[in-house]
Amino acid sequence: MFDFITDKNIYEKVICDRIGNAKRFLWIATSDLKDLHVKKRNKMVPFLEILSDLVTEHVEIRLLHAKEPGPAFRNDFDRYPNLISGMERILCPRVHLKTVIIDGCFAYAGSANLTGAGMGAKSEHKRNFESGFITDNKNTIEKIMEQFDSIWRGNHCKKCLRKKYCSDFLDMQADIPYKK
Repeated sequence: MFDFITDKNIYEKVICDRIGNAKRFLWIATSDLKDLHVKKRNKMVPFLEILSDLVTEHVEIRLLHAKEPGPAFRNDFDRYPNLISGMERILCPRVHLKTVIIDGCFAYAGSANLTGAGMGAKSEHKRNFESGFITDNKNTIEKIMEQFDSIWRGNHCKKCLRKKYCSDFLDMQADIPYKK
């Protein structure tokens, strides 16, 4: 399967239909990270609640993002203490890709950040104009995973010209373990 999706279809086909069904792992890369709310049963909840549920089910979660999230996200994050140890995060100021990889058998790649206007349940008149594709093609997923994992492993850190903006790199240089 390879399907081009836009706007609200991203929310429906990635957030609603797939993320909550992850069994082994969920990798998310986003440039911008905001307080996203999604439908759970018949109410709207912070997306972090979905991630917290996955951590409870022992799904490994990696979040790769470019900048610190805003205060509303951080307040919601504090409501789900299992995310502190149950979700790995790396902040890299050069991250601009937007991908979701689930269990190595489903992937989204496109323009939508992990925000309400990008991937959230916003109304048609409040959403960004976004596009991307979803796939279960093994070769395509492997390439998306390799790009994500290459950044995750720090393959680009030594030669990066933006190290002074990267708190994770500075912590590694000072032998301070990154708080995950």
